[in-house]
Amino acid sequence: MHIADMAVSVFVVVIIAVSFLSNVVVLICFLYNQEIRKQVPGLFILNLTVCNLLLTVSNMPLTLVGLINKGNTGGSGFCQTVGFLDTFLTTNSMLSMGALSIDRWVAVVFPLSYHSRVRHRDAVIGLGYTWMHSLSFSTVATCSSWVGYHHLYASCTLCNARASGSRTQFIIYTVVLHSLTFLLTLIVLCVTYLKVLKVARFHCKRIDVITMQTLLLLVDIHPSVRQRCLDEQRQRRQRATKKIITFIGTFVVCFAPYVITRIFELFTLGQINPHWGVLSKCLAYSKAACDPFVYSLLRNQYRKTCSDLTNKILKRSSFNSSARMVENGRANDTNNIKPTH
Repeated sequence: MHIADMAVSVFVVVIIAVSFLSNVVVLICFLYNQEIRKQVPGLFILNLTVCNLLLTVSNMPLTLVGLINKGNTGGSGFCQTVGFLDTFLTTNSMLSMGALSIDRWVAVVFPLSYHSRVRHRDAVIGLGYTWMHSLSFSTVATCSSWVGYHHLYASCTLCNARASGSRTQFIIYTVVLHSLTFLLTLIVLCVTYLKVLKVARFHCKRIDVITMQTLLLLVDIHPSVRQRCLDEQRQRRQRATKKIITFIGTFVVCFAPYVITRIFELFTLGQINPHWGVLSKCLAYSKAACDPFVYSLLRNQYRKTCSDLTNKILKRSSFNSSARMVENGRANDTNNIKPTH
């Protein structure tokens, strides 16, 4: 095996492990915490988590096998099923990210009327659209026999070679697919999160003014306390920017190389480096490993839930071990009693 293939294979193994464990943790937190289940964004996070888990257990292992064996290991029908899931789950995940950004925008820009504007019924309607959108494109590709094993990406996905008889239709389909999924979601992310950033900066300025006025009034305040207040003020301004960069940056870094390669593949006659094709596919897979941390596990509510679950498990194991020690002690005391004649 080429050293580049070995490196990419190790990368896929790491993505599978991190994606599976992190998404399972998010799913456990959702099932355990009733407050998370009551929140409207929880439905979008649940949908995103399930899509990432299915992608992790179905498509990623087959890509790893394709890298090792240098070819498709399943039959044509099996590969078409996996290719259907690849298009459906990836599209569904992108649209779920767009729905989450809209929800955050409404929550920040209209905080007082958020609960009246966004209800569980609205979330269900949004999820219904994402499923119809994803099912439509994946069904068209499967029924048109455009799904198969693609050696450039070492996975079962949309394949140009299977559309040789209807190349124009395949080009139109691919362009429309990525325009209404990747490009549309990117526009929604940029518009909504930049609006959120604008509101966050406005609130930071108001807090900064109050903080500076307070520091001026408190003449006898210790210099270390004053410096701490100024540091917190600076961190507050940077925190919102970092979050927005994380939301948009991970989406672009993970999906853009794959989408650009797909579009470039349609209109070029030259050969694309297979190592680059597999790497772009792995970057798209890596979004499933990033999403649990970007949208869930780094939030206080999920971290507290994980902490509560961990403490509960540790206390139970500690209680069980203590009970075993007591039982063993009683058994030893019983054995040490000598029978009297």
